[in-house]
Amino acid sequence: MADRFRDLLWSDITAIYRGICEHPFITGLTDGSLRHDRFHYYIAQDGHYLRGYARALAGCAAKAGDENETVLFARHAHEAILAEQDVHAELLAGLGTTAAEAAAASVSPTTRAYVSYLLSVTQLGSYAEAVAAVLPCYWIYAAVGEHLQKNGSPDALYQRWIDMYAADEFAVMVEDVLAVTDRLGARGSDHETQLMRAHFGTAARYEWMFWDAAYRLETWPV
Repeated sequence: MADRFRDLLWSDITAIYRGICEHPFITGLTDGSLRHDRFHYYIAQDGHYLRGYARALAGCAAKAGDENETVLFARHAHEAILAEQDVHAELLAGLGTTAAEAAAASVSPTTRAYVSYLLSVTQLGSYAEAVAAVLPCYWIYAAVGEHLQKNGSPDALYQRWIDMYAADEFAVMVEDVLAVTDRLGARGSDHETQLMRAHFGTAARYEWMFWDAAYRLETWPV
């Protein structure tokens, strides 16, 4: 269907997504050039992020007017925590460290800003705005996982990460949220759909910034 709301959203971020795929953090996963200290930084920050993201998903669950969608987002909030606990522990062990040590890392400026933005939208905005704000983390990761899976990685740790986001199970989760997005976009007013597009675009930019921060090993300047 060419008139799905999701297609309009994706058309808004094609340049952002292209920039993500071309970023040296992402290309370094498949050619093996990404340094492990950068990947370690990313996993530690992703742990901080996912704990906040789970709260944002719980906010979506609380705002949903449909009980099936309440269950959907509540389940995804739970699974975000499980991913942080299980897969991150596995990856961190491969990097020679532990989840406890990663959790002790300072929250970076970009992580703090992205999580604060999501929590602000999911708490203060409408249900449609909340769904649009959390969608890029689902959809962009699925697209990046599929993109990277075409070439794979010579590094077993990176391949494990790629496999997680290229998995059929994750694709099903993403499709469920896209179906909700299409429904909300189809019934929303012009004002609300513009807000959805704005939040989706902002969160997509934060996705690029999150990988860029890891590549730069971002720290607080003062």
